[in-house]
Amino acid sequence: MKRPGPLLTLLAGLVLALFMLTLNVTSGTKTASSSYREKSPSPSAPQSSAPTPSPTPTKTPATEPPAPNADYAGRTDDDAASVAVSVRNGKAVAYFCDGRYKEAWLRGRVNNNGSMKLTAPNGAVLDGTIGQGRKIRGTVRDEGRHYAFTAAKAVKPSGLWRATAKVRGAKIDAGWVVLPNGRQTGIVTRDGKAASAPRIDPETGAVTVDGQQLTARPVTP
Repeated sequence: MKRPGPLLTLLAGLVLALFMLTLNVTSGTKTASSSYREKSPSPSAPQSSAPTPSPTPTKTPATEPPAPNADYAGRTDDDAASVAVSVRNGKAVAYFCDGRYKEAWLRGRVNNNGSMKLTAPNGAVLDGTIGQGRKIRGTVRDEGRHYAFTAAKAVKPSGLWRATAKVRGAKIDAGWVVLPNGRQTGIVTRDGKAASAPRIDPETGAVTVDGQQLTARPVTP
């Protein structure tokens, strides 16, 4: 049998060496790969299981309806004077009169709860409250005295009346409170001097003052 030549022996050695080198590289790669470990992911923050409370709804305060438009008339508790009040759209005008010389025209606002504080140029003050739209209970303070009164809801011709004119050169200003039972209390002022007023016709408002016929009219704010 013929032995291989030197060249063939050299090639076989090179092939063997190359095979061994490849084997070592592969083993080293596997070892490095097997030693690598990924870090475990960081745990997430625990989620709260409690529900988020809903915001408390803001309550809107209930608003009271405005005081009803109406007219009122009545007497003081001591029966010394009459009081009439006319209410329209949150405003009021009132007349306090004893039928002889004491009188006051008062004006002001009416609150939604029916309370009112009316004032007059002469310093008189009316404090009152509408009770369930049927009557006004209050007081009139005039010249240092207090007069408690009750004024019931009035239907025309009862209520508050007024007439102004110039008669025989004198300035006339007259006011009347006509009660539901027909009773009248009024004062006519001639150039600032007060006196009892004549009766008016409650159906037409006609009245004669110093021989001249005038027409009284219902008063509203």
